[in-house]
Amino acid sequence: MSSPSIHGIIGYTITPFSTDGQRIDLDALGLSIDRLIDSGVHAIAPLGSTGEGAYLSDAEWDEVAAYSIQKVGKRVPTIVSVSDLTTAKAVRRAQFAEAHGADVVMVLPASYWKLSEAEILAHYAAIGDSIGVPIMLYNNPATSGTDMSVDLILRIVDSVDNVTMVKESTGDIQRMHKLHRRSEGQVPFYNGCNPLALEAFAAGAKGWCTAAPNLIAQLNLDLYEAVLANDLEKARELFYRQLPLLDFILKGGLPATIKAGLRLTGLESGDPRLPVFPLGEPGRVQLQELLTLLR
Repeated sequence: MSSPSIHGIIGYTITPFSTDGQRIDLDALGLSIDRLIDSGVHAIAPLGSTGEGAYLSDAEWDEVAAYSIQKVGKRVPTIVSVSDLTTAKAVRRAQFAEAHGADVVMVLPASYWKLSEAEILAHYAAIGDSIGVPIMLYNNPATSGTDMSVDLILRIVDSVDNVTMVKESTGDIQRMHKLHRRSEGQVPFYNGCNPLALEAFAAGAKGWCTAAPNLIAQLNLDLYEAVLANDLEKARELFYRQLPLLDFILKGGLPATIKAGLRLTGLESGDPRLPVFPLGEPGRVQLQELLTLLR
């Protein structure tokens, strides 16, 4: 299967809510997407952890997916997270995303019950059989409760034709080394752990999946360009400059920190949906200080 060129800085979007949290603010979503694309990101990824996809009703999810794909308008590739608790619901979301023009769908094996390896493989196979676009396999045990081994990941890649790329978010650089070695460099992988950005690129990651471009896109892009230029000294300087903010975003929670940061930069996107709290006052002060240092 031919895959779109997914590389570089993959910007993850927020899902803005109205002041009362009861509806999606599509105008703010559109502004955030335009800001990311205008900043130079290489792809857009709606409805991931940053986009609070797990906290949306089916109707809201459909609204955000359709609007985001239309708003991006093929200016860059769109990677839509279609994960859901059941295979049938994930298949429905994947088919919806494909029908509306998504270039790639991303699948995290989310489940209430702990899944066996056979169940995980069958889940990906069912989604793969239902669509024609590529699938980015997503391993993030911190949110899904399921940690897929490299062996399992490569079995899925071998078994499901349109699983063609891997997003690795465990924060374990050895997973990336093993993925690269075991696949002989044939399976593109992408870093999903912000503080691992420099190491991941050094390990051969084809891209960085991150919400940070909502706040510091130029620094993220400059790091990627320094890596491409094999300028390790510059890449190291750029990485350590942004690392305090990357750490803060990770520890503070993506929706809370990114929405607070957007508010500080003049884009109101509401608060995260409960039970997730917005960033508290001490956190907002710290975030403002970090952003001020990076300007």
